[in-house]
Amino acid sequence: METKTKPTAIVTGASRGIGRAIALELSANGYFVVITYRSGEAAAAETLEGVRQAGSDGETIPFDVADAAAAQSAMEEILSRHPQVEALINNAGITADGLFMMMPAQDWQRVIDVTLQGFYNVTKPVLKRMVRAKRGAIVSIASVSGIVGNRGQANYSAAKAGLIGASRSLAAEVARLGIRVNVVAPGLIDTEMIRELPLDHLKQMVPMARVGRPEEVARVVRFLLSPDASYITGQVIGVNGGMC
Repeated sequence: METKTKPTAIVTGASRGIGRAIALELSANGYFVVITYRSGEAAAAETLEGVRQAGSDGETIPFDVADAAAAQSAMEEILSRHPQVEALINNAGITADGLFMMMPAQDWQRVIDVTLQGFYNVTKPVLKRMVRAKRGAIVSIASVSGIVGNRGQANYSAAKAGLIGASRSLAAEVARLGIRVNVVAPGLIDTEMIRELPLDHLKQMVPMARVGRPEEVARVVRFLLSPDASYITGQVIGVNGGMC
């Protein structure tokens, strides 16, 4: 049984990038953070060390959110130790870019599975606990690509647009039960995902003429989980320097 007094937050894909920034931001604001990751044990351990340096605590657990059986086993393990989860951040996602007419079926399916099947596999068991408690907040990390589309990212754009639709529908279903569901849609953020792209060219697409920092996304997530956002649900918040 749970003996700690800190609220629990689960952050998927938290070994690096935006997920790591969210884990550190929440730990600095009093959360016990469950850090999930598919691979990269050393990176996940670095995130956990950062959580502890922020004065909080957490744990790491590896599994593939797209694998239904693995996700079920992992979520049962997490919820057995933390019966009440106050916050869930669906951050896990991948890219496999390419023009649609040349895109292999496995690249289409894998990107969809991680984002949408992962959302289902992780959110459903947590949501059941939130419904019983009549409280909780869920934030899913989408992308500006899921709002406006992007050449060479039909799979990623479809997955993130689907995540937005699923989150909005879920928000409508559980609003009266005391549970809020929102989406944060980052634009160009300084993570490993964009570091091989022609940034000088891409910055010209951003009205603020710069890429964002993971911490800027994390602060919006923290706000949406907080009591200050108590009347906000079913919304998509862009963190994109004015791209849309």
